[in-house]
Amino acid sequence: MTVDFEFKKTPSYRVASIVWKGKWSDASVHAHFLQVQKWAAGRKLKTGKWFFREPNEHTFETAIEIRGRARGGGGVRLKTYPAATVVSVQFDPDEFSPRIVYHGIYDFLRWRKKEREIRSVGAYREVYDGDPWKDARAFSRTAVQVVVRK
Repeated sequence: MTVDFEFKKTPSYRVASIVWKGKWSDASVHAHFLQVQKWAAGRKLKTGKWFFREPNEHTFETAIEIRGRARGGGGVRLKTYPAATVVSVQFDPDEFSPRIVYHGIYDFLRWRKKEREIRSVGAYREVYDGDPWKDARAFSRTAVQVVVRK
């Protein structure tokens, strides 16, 4: 598997999300994803991509793309991730350490900024095509995206 960074445009995503503060733990991330998934299933909404973000230090967000009309509730909020230019890398966490990928992408972005190819860098987000705990294909195609301004 080849791992490389690419600039690409992403569409806007309408998501149902939960934001919480605390220490990172895989169990907590999974539990919050399940809470959003249960909320969407209870409203019979079609779902799409799964997102994990850390917008601030010790603040986390789990979100699932939804299709259809809905209102937030039960701790779940609706928001739109706007269309954006991102630097993206897709990899299999069983083959490549996420630490190496994150280090590489931030080093790549630092040099792009130094060379004035980009103006600013936003927070990262992990993107999955489904439930990474149940769907091995979704986990093996983990994408890390960082929003950039050119």
